[in-house]
Amino acid sequence: MSLLKKHLSEKIESWRPRTRKLLKEYGDVKVGEVSISQVIGGARGVKCLTTDISYLDPFEGIRFRGYTIPETLEKLPKVPGSEMPYVEGFFYLLLTGEIPGNEDVKDVAEEFNKRQHVPKYVFDVIRTLPKDSHPMVMFSTAILSLERESEFVKEYSAGLSKMDLWKPTYEDAMNLLAKLPQIAAFIYRYKYKDDEIIKPDTSLDLGGNFAHMMGIDKPYDEVARLYFILHSDHESGNVSAHTGHLVASALSDVYYSISAMIGGLAGPLHGLANEEVLRWIQGVMEKMGGKIPTEEEMKKFVWDTLNSGQVIPGFGHAVLRKTDPRYQAQRDFCLKHLPDDPIFKFVDVLYKVTPPILQEQGKAKNPWPNVDAQSGVIQWHYGLTEYDYYTVLFGVGRAFGVLANIIWDRALGYPIERPKSITTAMLEEVAGIKK
Repeated sequence: MSLLKKHLSEKIESWRPRTRKLLKEYGDVKVGEVSISQVIGGARGVKCLTTDISYLDPFEGIRFRGYTIPETLEKLPKVPGSEMPYVEGFFYLLLTGEIPGNEDVKDVAEEFNKRQHVPKYVFDVIRTLPKDSHPMVMFSTAILSLERESEFVKEYSAGLSKMDLWKPTYEDAMNLLAKLPQIAAFIYRYKYKDDEIIKPDTSLDLGGNFAHMMGIDKPYDEVARLYFILHSDHESGNVSAHTGHLVASALSDVYYSISAMIGGLAGPLHGLANEEVLRWIQGVMEKMGGKIPTEEEMKKFVWDTLNSGQVIPGFGHAVLRKTDPRYQAQRDFCLKHLPDDPIFKFVDVLYKVTPPILQEQGKAKNPWPNVDAQSGVIQWHYGLTEYDYYTVLFGVGRAFGVLANIIWDRALGYPIERPKSITTAMLEEVAGIKK
């Protein structure tokens, strides 16, 4: 048994009594009330899910196991010669709630390395799809094709105690996470680089190996590490995380769950936002003749856009009430590594003038930029100019958080998800509307 799995087992055993106590002794305590707008409006803000992996604080941004993004990036062990942490160490944090030591990171890295071999049939499945298929279709299909490898299915079919369901789930999660970077890189090289596939280099960490397989030089390895960490988790209620949780709650294995998660992430209201923001920015730059506007020129443009009834993409967030720390982390990277990039310069001016204007306009609850306002800029700078592919990168990162959650869901015995629906007539009756 790996050090991580042994330590996680100890954590689970000490955690289970907390969940049992809450259910047995406090199960009838009310957590909150639900309004009609929440019932009709996609359950926004309804407190009905549990996760200890991450929490979205309106003012601190996402906290991973209690650590803010700046704290996470500062405290986690760094890849030698790099400013960014190991993704392997970050996954250790998500699973255990503890900052790993160097030996812990080495253990996880070794586990991923020995599990990263992707069966040939997965690549064959990708090649059978039309080459103009969306890369998210390829990604989801490839993940689903791996379902035959599920340890959970084998052990569950043979008979498995409810308290042990997490163990083969852990094995499946580790196996899948180890393979995702290679699958994602294969899709990119197959679809956009004339099928010139680059084999993995097992001497590299996960982020470094991904950059190597993509064929993009340093410091893109740093971009990969940062991107996967920042996009890993965002509580359990967003579409991708919730879809993964929902499917897994039926005891479907993680291959079904993560394939479904990718489907949710592919929607334009979720994972495609970074692509749309970059496309909008480049469209505006073209209208301005490719020049970097002054702050006064940008203010006029922003006001003209808002007064015409349009929005400024990449600004605002359903929960956050400050600049998204994920945006800030990427902005700091840009200021250090690509300060003269023309698209970044444009985004920089937009960042300086837009929030005060949105505040003055008074319509936006949060006038600050979110993660999508910056992420596409970095990818474009390093030559990854294929918009459609950006969400695949998001999917690799998001899998780390969702799989950590699924392991703990199984460990704590969470039941199948089954909210209750009511009719419109019932809502009208509650509202006192007379017919």
